[in-house]
Amino acid sequence: MRRDFIVTYDVSNDKRLRLVFKAMLGFGEHIQFSVFRCALSKMERQKMIEKLTGLIHQREDQVLIIELGTLPERRSRIRPLGRAYRPCDPGAQVF
Repeated sequence: MRRDFIVTYDVSNDKRLRLVFKAMLGFGEHIQFSVFRCALSKMERQKMIEKLTGLIHQREDQVLIIELGTLPERRSRIRPLGRAYRPCDPGAQVF
């Protein structure tokens, strides 16, 4: 079962920041600066964690992975202010 996640990161080095951004493009939808929405299986989530762990500096950088629940629950858990949030088609994944 796929679950929905918000992944946000604070990377202190520009080179690592670009690498993390490029890696995240393969796992989800870029929704704001340093923020991605990802619909992932357990295996995909583990693969993302392993990839990010190898890219960041453990003492200087931070990645937060926030679980929103299963995909059908998503709409009730995301509350935008201002411009409306439009989720992408969960079937359109790039890996």
